[in-house]
Amino acid sequence: MTRLLGTILVGAMIGCGAPLPSAPPDAATSTPTLAPPGDAAQAGPVDGITCDNSEQLLFHIHAHLAVYVEGAARLIPGGIGIGAPLVYENGEVVSGSCFSWLHTHDDSGVIHIESPVPRTFTLGEFFDLWGLPLSATTVGPAQGAVTAFLNGQPFGGDPTTIPLDAQNVIQLDVGTPAVPAQPFTFPAGL
Repeated sequence: MTRLLGTILVGAMIGCGAPLPSAPPDAATSTPTLAPPGDAAQAGPVDGITCDNSEQLLFHIHAHLAVYVEGAARLIPGGIGIGAPLVYENGEVVSGSCFSWLHTHDDSGVIHIESPVPRTFTLGEFFDLWGLPLSATTVGPAQGAVTAFLNGQPFGGDPTTIPLDAQNVIQLDVGTPAVPAQPFTFPAGL
């Protein structure tokens, strides 16, 4: 009986065109993720940033973040700033219970800044939404001296203050060897 009801429910969802939730994509690469998405965004406003029922598009720009730990790349996961349960489609988070003004849809490192107010957000706010620490000696679970780059140039200040401006390319290297600043080309439309 339970199996029959489950089959009817799945059939009804498919028939209605409702997307079926799926699991996170299997890593097609051996590159490990820095840390899972976390759920700090759902707990309430973080640094004044809310998690709303839909994406806010009055102010819509993108930045890119790359992280290297002891010379090895770490993926920035999709789903940061998006409330659980996450719904994946073709390896991308397409839905969740809410969307923060700063969020990721996939593991490309692209940070979506979609806000109801135009302002400069910071990398520290993004990490707060992720629920991870960020400092001159810590990037999430990774610890060691942090070398930061902004648009290919060394950034000598506190990494939490790095601005998430349009098309900014941010790189954080934890420990040694430091990886030289790597370029990133934003996909068309971003």
